[in-house]
Amino acid sequence: MHLIEPFRALRPAPGRAAEVLAPPYDVLSSAEARARAAGRPWSFLHVSKPEIDLDPGIDPYADAVYAKAAENLARMVEAGVMIRDETPCYYVYRLHWRDRVQTGLAAAASVADYDTNRIRKHELTAPVKEDDRVRQIEAVNAQTGPVMIAYGDAPAIDALLAKAASGTADVDVTADDGVRHQCWVVRDEASITALTGAFDALPAIYIADGHHRSAAASRIAKARAETRDGEGSHRRFLAVIFPHHEMTILDYNRVLKDLNGRTAEGLLRELGDKFDVNGAKGEVRPAAANEFGLYVAGRWYRLVLRHDLVPADDPIGRLPITLLTRNVIEPIFGITDQRKDKRIDFVGGGRGLAELARRVDSGEMAAAFALYPTQMDDLMAVADAGAIMPPKSTWFEPKLADGMVSHVLD
Repeated sequence: MHLIEPFRALRPAPGRAAEVLAPPYDVLSSAEARARAAGRPWSFLHVSKPEIDLDPGIDPYADAVYAKAAENLARMVEAGVMIRDETPCYYVYRLHWRDRVQTGLAAAASVADYDTNRIRKHELTAPVKEDDRVRQIEAVNAQTGPVMIAYGDAPAIDALLAKAASGTADVDVTADDGVRHQCWVVRDEASITALTGAFDALPAIYIADGHHRSAAASRIAKARAETRDGEGSHRRFLAVIFPHHEMTILDYNRVLKDLNGRTAEGLLRELGDKFDVNGAKGEVRPAAANEFGLYVAGRWYRLVLRHDLVPADDPIGRLPITLLTRNVIEPIFGITDQRKDKRIDFVGGGRGLAELARRVDSGEMAAAFALYPTQMDDLMAVADAGAIMPPKSTWFEPKLADGMVSHVLD
């Protein structure tokens, strides 16, 4: 079985993509999705967040929600808003965000290679979120949310993608958040064969975003294998695979509700045991893994951890969040489980450093820490080691759009 294969995508009909494409299901609340889909009957949010078409008080995990997703997708197909390609294709997917461009390949990735860790993971999944994806996929009989994956240095693949994206795009839409989404359909057999072979030559690829989606696909493949013989599209999952050097990880920052019995002055004194602590005139954006910004008592400080406390040969230990956890969050704030402790919260870098100061100045939080973003090389090193990243370590931008391509489970 190949690492990736072409597939017959369900996708917007020509000229309809602007009406269909929507943010990923997991970056909007139900209320936000309802507002974004208002007046847009063909928005893919009606499939990915179908509770927006039901009573606002409904449990988003109710059976009726998944049934509504299936009903809405069927309605889009019946109306001709969504069509399915007659033959298996690859799809080159390009994202333009700020001053960055990344070009990847939408493909059907092997569940078997996921199960054997050739498609590598770095994150634990939450059972309730994994169950939700299983139920959604089963309800619509398709994988509608792509898994974002990275591949390492592979100039041959980069060149094949650039060649495939050299003509006029089949889809070219700029979303309301300013991100431009382009897609080229790759139909010719020579290009398909070359891309399949080039990916087969890779020792591994790396899940960047979408661990719940890939885990759900694996569960469905196992369940269907027990009742079905031979090949089937359930043995693959929807992925968009980018060169790692084009991907962008933003900082994922921390805010804390209290100082664990300390004053701001006492906190700064204690931090001085391990950090160089210097006041700053404005926001502090860290420039290295051992640098942190601290906002407390209305002022920013730059913290630089002593180099002898940074373990160079430990892929987990050298991560910015691990350095902060081991030297500050656990010993000073007494927080040992960031997944469950209500005294800590997480702020994605897309919200900016001003959001950290706002939450402290409002009195909601007592202190905020700005972190240096996790680097792709570090993420891949963690995955190669078979290790798990700390919670909330990565925030990828830009996000893939739901509705660009879906993988039907024949």
